[in-house]
Amino acid sequence: MTLRIAFAGFNLESVTAVPQIVELAEFERVCVRGAELTERFRGTNTVPGGCLRICEAEGAEFVPLFHTLLGALGPTADAAVAHYTREIVEGLRSSGPLDGVILFLHGACWAAGYPDVERHVIDAVRAAFPALPIAVALDYHGNIDRETLRGADIAVAYRHSPHIDMGETGERAARALIRLLREGRRPGLAVARPDVVIPSIMSATALEPLASIIAKARAAEQAGDCDISIMAGFSYADSANTGMSVICLAWAGQEAAELKAQVFAGLLRAAREPIANAIPILSAEQALADVERKPATGRPIVLLEHADRMNDSTHLLRALLGRDVGRVNVPFLLDPETAAQAHEAGEGAEIKVALAGKTAPETGGPVEAMARVIWSGPKSFNVSGRYQRGSFVDLGLTALLQIGAIRVSVVSHFAFAVDGDPFFIFGERPEDYDVILLRSKTHFRDYYEPMADRILVVDTPDLGPADVRLIPYRQLDTAKAYPWSEAPA
Repeated sequence: MTLRIAFAGFNLESVTAVPQIVELAEFERVCVRGAELTERFRGTNTVPGGCLRICEAEGAEFVPLFHTLLGALGPTADAAVAHYTREIVEGLRSSGPLDGVILFLHGACWAAGYPDVERHVIDAVRAAFPALPIAVALDYHGNIDRETLRGADIAVAYRHSPHIDMGETGERAARALIRLLREGRRPGLAVARPDVVIPSIMSATALEPLASIIAKARAAEQAGDCDISIMAGFSYADSANTGMSVICLAWAGQEAAELKAQVFAGLLRAAREPIANAIPILSAEQALADVERKPATGRPIVLLEHADRMNDSTHLLRALLGRDVGRVNVPFLLDPETAAQAHEAGEGAEIKVALAGKTAPETGGPVEAMARVIWSGPKSFNVSGRYQRGSFVDLGLTALLQIGAIRVSVVSHFAFAVDGDPFFIFGERPEDYDVILLRSKTHFRDYYEPMADRILVVDTPDLGPADVRLIPYRQLDTAKAYPWSEAPA
């Protein structure tokens, strides 16, 4: 008999301090359902793409409910959580006989009325379908604990940051679920937490000593019948379970899963200080002095404004105005008002802009400048880089502006600028510029580390500080966690 496996994705990485609430309409703007989901994600490096690949390879029927993913924004509205939880349950009820379901959740979705959004979704499915096997695919930056996954049978998370293995993560979830269904036995599922909170900028999985710990996890999987997910957590979502964690799925049983999870949590705990300080962080003045002292020679210098959370920070943009550092590009700056203003003025127009810095006081406030409109109009594309390759991105109304030696692409919808696409879609190349101002944490590394002259990580007074002790937590008990406690329990 053909296995029937349902899929649903409700995914958002939330910064608690961002004042803009993500309403249902924003999720609906990117939501795809039913057969469109299958067609949109087939062949893509995404979780639904990976799930679909395995189901088709194993002769299982893939039953698509819906998929909505917004990346990294602020908190979500309670109504959106309730809506998609209800849609999952009702969709499962109306899909006929099912053998299992895969839920694609982030792990750091935050809503005021839900202490743990992901736990709520999983528990709702479990309550409605007590015997239905549930597999969960999570983001590497999710905040989870045992209670989050109490209703799940399978749980896996991305292994890489940059998340170049989104498709592989979907494959792992689907493969484990199909194995459970065919063998008729559940693996042990354990979660262990080292009580360590790190900034996202330190979570790149190629950084040491984190890379060596992750390599040991891969070796443990080779030696034993298990799947180990080491998760960095997301320090900018304030919840009781904010921080690093380890998930172990062990086919030898619960005791084996618990033992392995505890071992790797112990390794993370022991290496907490070097993990949290893996790369140097510069001030804006230090970074710009470095650029002026040693200009780019054939390859661009990347200035990484990592503390920006909404792609509209203006701290470094303002600091670059009037500095002689060569040709500068600022890709995918979020400012729908300025994009509309530029489009109305038309190509070639000179306009006075109050650019970006509008989502929160911490973003630096708008930059006032005269800008020339190079191009404007609706813009969308399919990702060419490894991170989310093949995914459709709608930037909405977009404008390409020139402010002195600085070129800025202004977009109406949040989008990651982490590969060459922000240049390719305008007929340009990153190599055309001397300095590129990115606002990312880790995803840029896959594309830019091999091609940049150098990468300078800059700390600005925005909502994602490198020093997590500056974050005003209300839910997380910081007394028990590093770096507040030097010796986590």
